[in-house]
Amino acid sequence: MTYVRVAALSELEEDTPKRVELDGTPVSLVRTEGEVFAINDICSHANVSLSEGEVEDCSIECWLHGSSFDLRTGKPSGLPATRPVPVYPVKIEGDDVLVSVTQES
Repeated sequence: MTYVRVAALSELEEDTPKRVELDGTPVSLVRTEGEVFAINDICSHANVSLSEGEVEDCSIECWLHGSSFDLRTGKPSGLPATRPVPVYPVKIEGDDVLVSVTQES
């Protein structure tokens, strides 16, 4: 698995998603509840950015239709979304936030 630095930990505001792009993949970084999560930034229901949504209770809500996705699993917790979105492993090294979007083979 290859990890790439995507942001400084100090750049991430609590409960405020930050959109980054990693190898052409849009990723939403979220610092909440003492952890940093990386979730695919595109809602599985409507092709819109999740980074523009609200963060609450370790989930991110799509601003367009209100579906929420668990930041740990990517699973939707409410309609209209029925498909999960990918989540990615995160490592913190000092002030560096590293994310891997590569799949192990």
